[in-house]
Amino acid sequence: MKKLGFMLFLVLMLGLVSGSALAQAPVGDNSDYFVTYYSNATIAGAPDAVVRFINDGDTGSDLWAAYYVFDDSQELQECCACDITADGINSEDLNSDLLGNVLTGKATTKGVLKVISSATNDPTAPKPTPGLRGFATHIQRATPNANGGAGAFYVTETKFADANLASAEQTYLGELCKFAIILGSNRGVCKCTQEDWDF
Repeated sequence: MKKLGFMLFLVLMLGLVSGSALAQAPVGDNSDYFVTYYSNATIAGAPDAVVRFINDGDTGSDLWAAYYVFDDSQELQECCACDITADGINSEDLNSDLLGNVLTGKATTKGVLKVISSATNDPTAPKPTPGLRGFATHIQRATPNANGGAGAFYVTETKFADANLASAEQTYLGELCKFAIILGSNRGVCKCTQEDWDF
C-alpha cells in the first residue's frame, strides 16, 4: 500500500511539474520590425547576398515584407513590399532585386536593410503585423594576404535583428518611400521575386 501511495504521489508531482513547465513555455515572438546590414554588394568577383523572409502562418493570411534599403550614407535607395503567403517564403537577391534599381543610379556596396512585417502591400503606408521571420547572408572579405593581394570573400548567414518600431520611424520610412517613388520616375523601387521562383 505504501508503494502504491508513493507511486501515485510521484505521478501527481510529475504532472504538476510538467503542467507548470507548459504554463511557463515561451510564447511566440511578436516582432514586426527587423534590421540588418549588407556589405561587399555589387563588387566584381564577390558572391551575391540573399535575403529570405518566411511567413510563420500565425495570422493564416498573406503578409508583406516592406523593404527599405539604405546606403552607408543613410540615403534610401530602394523600397517595395513583397507578398508572402502563410507558410511561404520570399527570397531576394541583394544585387539585382534590392539594389538593382537604386534611386541615385549609383551602385552601393554597403548599407542597412530595414523590413516591416506588414498586413498591407503598400510600403508607403505599412501596417505592422507580426508573423515574418528574416535571414540574410553577408559577404565578408578577408584581410589582404601577405603578398598584398585582395583577401578572399566568405559568406555568413544570420537572422535579422528584432528592432523597436517607433511610430515616428514608421512614418519616416513610409514618407521616404513615397518620395523615392514620386521623384525616382521608376527608380528607387525594388523588385520582388515570386514565391516558387526561388533562385
